[in-house]
Amino acid sequence: MHEELSTLLGYPLKIGKKIMKKRLAFAPMTMLGNVAFRELLASFGGYGLLFSEMCSAKRLPTENPKASGYFRWREEEKSHLVFQIFGSEPYTMASAAQRIENEGFFGVDINFGCSANSICRQNCGAAILKDPNLAVKIISSVKKAVSFPLFVKFRTGWKDDPMIPVTLAKRFEDAGADALTFHPRVSPDRRARLPKWKYIGLVKNAVTIPVFGNGNIFDAKDCLTMMKTTGCDGVAIGRLAVAKPWIFAEFADRFRPDTEIYLNSALKLTELIEKHYDHHMGLRRFKKFALYFSGNFHFGNTLYKRINNAGSLDEIREIVKDFFKIPDTPYLRPNMNFLV
Repeated sequence: MHEELSTLLGYPLKIGKKIMKKRLAFAPMTMLGNVAFRELLASFGGYGLLFSEMCSAKRLPTENPKASGYFRWREEEKSHLVFQIFGSEPYTMASAAQRIENEGFFGVDINFGCSANSICRQNCGAAILKDPNLAVKIISSVKKAVSFPLFVKFRTGWKDDPMIPVTLAKRFEDAGADALTFHPRVSPDRRARLPKWKYIGLVKNAVTIPVFGNGNIFDAKDCLTMMKTTGCDGVAIGRLAVAKPWIFAEFADRFRPDTEIYLNSALKLTELIEKHYDHHMGLRRFKKFALYFSGNFHFGNTLYKRINNAGSLDEIREIVKDFFKIPDTPYLRPNMNFLV
């Protein structure tokens, strides 16, 4: 199975005028897809593209990368990094996309998928799917402003009807999207129900541009099944990649992790966070990571509680080292109670 999956993921994929070398992408995740965590992912490899945290289009044109909590990067990752933006004004979104292109990144991603109340209240993210005409105007405006690849991430819509995402996908392609990432859940449903992967196949069959499937990939079998049953061109993985940062290398390069990889990865991330963030920003980001990471273990609740109560990264390092003194065989699939 791993050989077949590795072969499928190893074919290059053309997106717009650019090529991604492998068909796995790290899905955009707020507070998790930060520059420090992306550097940890890069140390293992296996992916084709990385997506940034969600960035506000209003703030981005004048955002200072040295001070911003979100608009940060390493020079080494620019050629395979896509920055995701959210907003509701076509002109503002286009201006943000121009800044991203001028910085030299692989592409820009428009967020029509986030269903968090804080985002939807601003008429952003998934809320825009209630007004398809506005969504199309945003895509069209961004497309006219830039020449590099334009991605759109979206959900099923606000009711469970497969024709909604099919129609949206066609309109998004016509408006200028170069690739789609589709998460087949209705927008009010965060993760209470299983995503309907068959909808990914319907979207794929409706357009000619690449489609990335997204939602509930937790092992190699899931990834292979999604690709073979839906025909999607690639897979975007979020939660599992946070829990197991080496998972792209495992799927695409047949990397075999040893038991020390959990301890070493957690400690390495503390160092990378200190490299890129101040104490306050760094501590928040590690604690967010720790929730997903703790889902790997039978005594994950204990680990997460201790980390969440820690006051410094030095204290976290000692907690992590202490936890791994007692063997705890990791789950093959992370505990879903942690992957919120």
